[in-house]
Amino acid sequence: MWRDPLRIWSVRHFREPVLWGEGRFGRAMTVSDPAGIRHVLLDRADLYEKGRVQRRVLGPMLAQGMLLTEGEAWKRARRTVAPLFAPRRLAGATARMHAIAEARVEAWLARRQGETLDIDSEMTRLTFEMLSATLFSDEIGAAAAGFERAVNRYTETAARADPLDVMGAPDWIPRLGRILGGGAARWFENSVSGLVRARRRRLVAGEAPDDLLTALLRAQDPETGAGLSDMEVSSNILTFILAGHETTARALGWTFHLLSRSPEARARVEAEADTLDIARDDWVERAPWTRAVFEESMRLFPPAPVITRSALAEDEVCGVPVYPGTTLLISPWVLHRHQNLWEEPDAFRPERFLPGERERIDRFAYLPFGGGPRICVGATFAMQEAMLILAAVARRVRLDAVSPAEPTPTQRITLRAREGIRLKLNAR
Repeated sequence: MWRDPLRIWSVRHFREPVLWGEGRFGRAMTVSDPAGIRHVLLDRADLYEKGRVQRRVLGPMLAQGMLLTEGEAWKRARRTVAPLFAPRRLAGATARMHAIAEARVEAWLARRQGETLDIDSEMTRLTFEMLSATLFSDEIGAAAAGFERAVNRYTETAARADPLDVMGAPDWIPRLGRILGGGAARWFENSVSGLVRARRRRLVAGEAPDDLLTALLRAQDPETGAGLSDMEVSSNILTFILAGHETTARALGWTFHLLSRSPEARARVEAEADTLDIARDDWVERAPWTRAVFEESMRLFPPAPVITRSALAEDEVCGVPVYPGTTLLISPWVLHRHQNLWEEPDAFRPERFLPGERERIDRFAYLPFGGGPRICVGATFAMQEAMLILAAVARRVRLDAVSPAEPTPTQRITLRAREGIRLKLNAR
């Protein structure tokens, strides 16, 4: 678990719908049956809460964000935040995201043609720039390099599951990862809390820009009229950065890796990009191959490779008894490559997600953004952001493989390439 949680999965996990058993750390069940997953994440979501290990690992930074809160606190935050990610509101960000992506490709062509790019780093910076511009009016844009270093440090250290967390050891016992990553966590917290305080002052002065941060500070629960505290706003901004921005960056890196090895799929994306008009309201529908390529990439390399839940009461999943405290593991990494659910599960076949074929995929067999009431609130934003970046790159350049060696996936909250993804930049 410390070295790489992906290594816990056996061949049986990719063949059987449910596996369960008792161990030294309690009863655990891995569910890869879509009906069972629907039961846990949707039908009886009230019987399950976020997994204990995830809360203990990420809690020090994200405890009051929507990723980890439970019960009425989560419902109130979700009701308050969800309208801020409505498609109508996001439509206004499309042109800005498109311009940022085009400018980045132009800069590549001006200075780096023929060079090998560190795609992981490039996507981190590009998606961070989009996040800063569209959600925070560029007020964190100048700190892009610092955020990238802090994200990498945090995911490599403090955000890793420590054996002591798995064993349920008391929080007062020091964790190596938290000691090594404490500086990155404090940097995040100080940067974001400072941003919130500064924006609060601008709101009082009547000078605040109309962006997500301002909307978060002004937002009210439609049922109670209550707003979010500054601490809740800070935790949710950190959640957007770590659980939103980071996942999109990693998914794009894997997508460009797959396209560099699939000339036919890349040619189809290029053809769409050449005629795509993002000013049209239906521009997403007019780029089915671009969307399908990204969705297939997230199938093979899901940015969030595991979902955990802990049972609050007795239940039954797929005919197996569940007792209070049972840990349930739903792994998109396993689910998306399960032999019972996918034809040629390890093959890159974007056509699975084209209109007419996409509808045949069970809703709970494909979970890049989770499922049920806790599905990612920023899923639409992430899809549009990724498609705009793919189109901007495909229109002007090609990112070609520099080695036949496949990158090694590893789990560090998100699914990263252990050695990084490096591709050569060439003009079309």
